[in-house]
Amino acid sequence: MENDNQNLQRTMTSRHIMMMALGGAIGAGLFKGSSAAIDMAGPSVLIAYLIGGIILLFVMQGLAEMAVRNSDARTFRDLVQSILGKYPAYFLDWIYWKMWVLNIAAESVVAAIFLQYWLPDYPIWILALSVSILVTVVNLLSVKVFAETEYWLALIKIAVIVVFIIAGLALLLVTFGNHTAVGFSNLTDHGGFLPNGPTGLIAAMLVVIYSYGGTEIIGITLAETKNPEKAVPKAVRSTLVRIITFYLLPFFIIISLIPWNEVNGVSESPFVMVFKMIGIPGADHIMNAVVILAIVSSMNSGLYGSSRVLYTQAVDGRIPKIFAHLSKNKVPVYAILMCTLALYMGVIISLFAGSKTFEFLMGSLGYTVLFIWLIIAIAHLKSRKIQPEKTSTYAVKWFPYTTWAAIITLSAILIGIIFTTSIIVTGITLSIYIFITLTYIYKGRFHEDEVK
Repeated sequence: MENDNQNLQRTMTSRHIMMMALGGAIGAGLFKGSSAAIDMAGPSVLIAYLIGGIILLFVMQGLAEMAVRNSDARTFRDLVQSILGKYPAYFLDWIYWKMWVLNIAAESVVAAIFLQYWLPDYPIWILALSVSILVTVVNLLSVKVFAETEYWLALIKIAVIVVFIIAGLALLLVTFGNHTAVGFSNLTDHGGFLPNGPTGLIAAMLVVIYSYGGTEIIGITLAETKNPEKAVPKAVRSTLVRIITFYLLPFFIIISLIPWNEVNGVSESPFVMVFKMIGIPGADHIMNAVVILAIVSSMNSGLYGSSRVLYTQAVDGRIPKIFAHLSKNKVPVYAILMCTLALYMGVIISLFAGSKTFEFLMGSLGYTVLFIWLIIAIAHLKSRKIQPEKTSTYAVKWFPYTTWAAIITLSAILIGIIFTTSIIVTGITLSIYIFITLTYIYKGRFHEDEVK
């Protein structure tokens, strides 16, 4: 099976993986989760997203440095295993897989919710099924086709977010026609900047971490990226500036234009609400279309990431070899099909839970992103003692202070989230983690020599 692994084609460039990271992070968390975050924290949601963006920067810098120092790595497990050992690498691989398969299920439902803006007579499960089939087909094509599709989907939504920012700032600052400049009074009216206190800010961090999750997919692209030693650091630098910009500025505009306590409880995205305020005929429909494209783009990235985790597990003999089989287009077809089962599970759940499916899954996903970032940061902290330094290397400035800052902040957020999150969500997530741990113990007993 080692030959199969070598047949994965390095056809993705830095522009592809940069857009993949944006595609993974600018999805349902931004367009749908934004309502939940604003409802929890009010205007102080800006602080939550700023803190999350800084942590993300520190974690991704560490990921880039480890990728440069270990150019043979194909995925997270390869980066982490030589530093932290077998169990953390195994745990990281499977919670990352779990994150994406749950995420694509949740996002198929969110895409269906926004499709109902145009098709109110169609049930959510039929619309979610249609989106799921589309994403499956795109991923079964060649990696190059997938990467180009993801690139253009991400580019479209980024372009529209830029238009959203410009139009939103105009509504805030400029008086024209019958419109009076809104100004910034909504940031402090309606209960103040921190209307729900520190508890609301902490609770919103779970949504924030979930929203930013997906950027680390860069760590899954290593086996299919040209010159990963150069492409990955470049993609990290480019991606982080854009993500922080595309979250902080839109949120600033939303909570300045719309009273924070009027954002949640409506079916449409806050972005669609703002585009309605612009008054351009059909602007809300354009924005709704972009929201759907953004979510499909994020699902694309998620199916890619989860299938590559299964593929590398199969190549190394940890799961049945059939998942390492490559199609004529050099994609792991059975791994992809296995991961698409989550999409159709989401469709089945939505038959009973409807639009609540997303809210139910989002909490567990936030926990998982938190643990993924923690493991990456801890691995980076120890990496320089284990991995030899190269002559032309990407090095994180202010190491280890930035990494320690990420670890301490993430740990504090974890403690705060445990006390502010539904015990059902926490219990289900803990059960999944215990199950992953038990499978590791079981495999260790019978396949000690196979687990490297």
